[in-house]
Amino acid sequence: MCSTGLERRRQATPSQTPEGNVVMSFSFESYQLEDEECQAKEVPDKGILTFTEPAFEEPVPDDRYHGIYFAMLLAGVGFLLPYNSFITDVDYLHHKFEGTSIVFDMSLTYILVALVAVVLNNALVEMLSLHTRITAGYLFALGPLVFVGVCDIWLEQFTTRQSYIITLLAVGIVAFGCTVQQSSFYGYMGMLPKRYTQGVMTGESTAGVIISLSRIFTKLLIKNERKNTIIFFLISIGLELMCFLLHLMVRRTRFVRHYTGLARQGLSEVKGQADSGTRYRVHHDAITEEVRFDNGALGVSPTEAVGTEAELAGGGTYVRFDVPNPKIKKNWPSIKEMILHRYIVSRVIWTYMLSIAVTYFITLCLFPGLESEIRNDMLGDWLPILVMAIFNMSDFVGKILAALPYDWKGGRLLLFSCVRVVFIPLFIMCVHPAERPALGHPAWPCVFSLLMGVTNGYFGSVPMILAAGKVPPEQRELAGNTMTVSYMAGLMMGSAVAYFAYSFTAQGSSHRAAWPLNATTTSGY
Repeated sequence: MCSTGLERRRQATPSQTPEGNVVMSFSFESYQLEDEECQAKEVPDKGILTFTEPAFEEPVPDDRYHGIYFAMLLAGVGFLLPYNSFITDVDYLHHKFEGTSIVFDMSLTYILVALVAVVLNNALVEMLSLHTRITAGYLFALGPLVFVGVCDIWLEQFTTRQSYIITLLAVGIVAFGCTVQQSSFYGYMGMLPKRYTQGVMTGESTAGVIISLSRIFTKLLIKNERKNTIIFFLISIGLELMCFLLHLMVRRTRFVRHYTGLARQGLSEVKGQADSGTRYRVHHDAITEEVRFDNGALGVSPTEAVGTEAELAGGGTYVRFDVPNPKIKKNWPSIKEMILHRYIVSRVIWTYMLSIAVTYFITLCLFPGLESEIRNDMLGDWLPILVMAIFNMSDFVGKILAALPYDWKGGRLLLFSCVRVVFIPLFIMCVHPAERPALGHPAWPCVFSLLMGVTNGYFGSVPMILAAGKVPPEQRELAGNTMTVSYMAGLMMGSAVAYFAYSFTAQGSSHRAAWPLNATTTSGY
């Protein structure tokens, strides 16, 4: 062992703290270390007593088999699958509610409720825990899906008028649950590496692909409209339940707890600066025997505070925090603080907010409402199903392409999002005039839907992925929620414009009513 030489303790020196307490200060004189092994180490100058603590850093967990990524992809499936289940059986809806604007009503109901839900979730982000909001969202989404599938479609407990109202109420409840869930997940993903945000958004498109394929195969394999719709809803319920159970498992993994813990730790440090005035530091210089007190570093960042302490330790001073932080009762943030936090975040990411809002505004002007009205004498009621399936699949491809590394500038991203407005007149020409559309061949809406889906998937994902990286870790959950507000605002305005576009196709309802149905009566489904 190293020889420490002789040491002689000097006389104790009393000193008084700012609170009036007396602290005894002891200093020591020590001689040169004699052991060569100790001299080889970098030891501070003689006469200095330093206190050091070993730094242990927990290794960053690895998503070795990409299981977390797959779980987040299924999470994206989970919060869009219920709504897609309601709108993708467009053939069943047109048969049951013939001559009505059921798809437009469902779309507008979903968007209006979703906008209220995302604003409410944004306000509650600091009041309710993340996983409480996500769990509540899953339950709100599963309930109406089970109720409509069993009581309305299977058991047929309601009249056509009652079923119409119940369907819209169910869509509204689903909208609330799925939007709270979706908005919370974007804040959740903001705490994880960027690829997991892309995974969630890819899952949104995967939901559309799965539901479209499910509807196509159930319609092909089972001719009875009512039976294939029941099986279609049962598949959706099973998938949604699986996504929920998988979320409960993944949230407890070491990988997720590591990254969410880092974000919350950063937030706690920022909040803790406001309370640091209740603590003081003791600076004891072992050479000059000086004992000095000052308050905790109020207004000083944690990094600066650590640097100051290291400098003091290297200069013959040790720092002691011997007054514990007082336990302060947690209070909800004031309205002024909540608005200020969101204003600060919005100033950084406003171009990304506008970009995602414009992207989904243009998409909702056309999908699902106007696309569900596209008809063709050759393909019949299969055409809207195929067009919506093409959109969902190409949207899935677009969100996969969003994973390609490219650092878009906010202004350029906004410009490309605005160029997509050209799809609105193109789709209108596919349905107007109703008797003989200007672009009446079924290939036109398929090609336009393909291009719109790819661009929607790409320019709807990139802003959400990049925005979280523009703010500090402790603000990423709030940034994700703020981006979701812009996303929902675009959806709402797009749905409102879709009602205006529907006026061009309203006269086609008589043409639609003249078509033969797969079953002659409602009871024959």
